[in-house]
Amino acid sequence: QVQLVESGGGLVQAGGSLRLSCAASGSTSSIRLMDWYRQAPGKQRELVAQITAGGSTYYLDSMKGRFSISRDNAKNTVYLQMNSLKPEDTAVYYCRAQYDIIRISWGQGTQVTVSS
Repeated sequence: QVQLVESGGGLVQAGGSLRLSCAASGSTSSIRLMDWYRQAPGKQRELVAQITAGGSTYYLDSMKGRFSISRDNAKNTVYLQMNSLKPEDTAVYYCRAQYDIIRISWGQGTQVTVSS
């Protein structure tokens, strides 16, 4: 199994930055894909960004140029650097890992609040 722990959320003013971290433990060698999702109140959870084991990345269009996903394989950690934050970025951000081809693990989530 893979366990995920997110950190780095908090309260920030519009235009500010935050860096989220997701530390993986357990069967980390089997992880093929890691994602960041977010869920705002009353809305469905949406994919924000993803990074493959090989380092390829994908972003939701509205995040391009503002958010950056990266990974440190030595630390088994994935980061989400968020710049130029907007109030509409307020949400709980979740880390997800796909491993053993078809298995999925989620973190507990970290709250990001952007004030106007």
